[in-house]
Amino acid sequence: MLHTVPVILVTLPHAEGLSLPRYATPESAGADLMAALDKPVTLNAGERCLVPTGLTIELPKGYEAQIRPRSGLALKHGITVLNAPGTIDSDYRGEIKVLLVNHGTEPFTIERGLKIAQLVLAPVLHADWQKQTAFTSTTLRGSDGFGSTGY
Repeated sequence: MLHTVPVILVTLPHAEGLSLPRYATPESAGADLMAALDKPVTLNAGERCLVPTGLTIELPKGYEAQIRPRSGLALKHGITVLNAPGTIDSDYRGEIKVLLVNHGTEPFTIERGLKIAQLVLAPVLHADWQKQTAFTSTTLRGSDGFGSTGY
């Protein structure tokens, strides 16, 4: 059984008639978000736009909502979430909007009700920063990065 977290959801008038976020299967990690557009928007190759969902949420403290791309849109059309994953903090009460970009070669039209992204809940941890003059342990990798372990 999956763990559930209560999330308060308030819909805005331009979301009227659209489905609430829903999980496609019982074990899906992400709930689909739909475009709450008044009229279709065409996204040309290389362009980006902010797409409204008509949803606002109240997350419990200690959680974030991540906005992630839909794999089918990415594979078939090159449409993805530009700042993936986008983060919705638990203290944000504004409308959820999705920053989409067209990395494809053809124009893509976003219509009302299109599943444009998925929302994933995740726990949040805050660091207790402890400044020191050196680390307390060493590792085999050390400070090697950017390709140091292969391609």
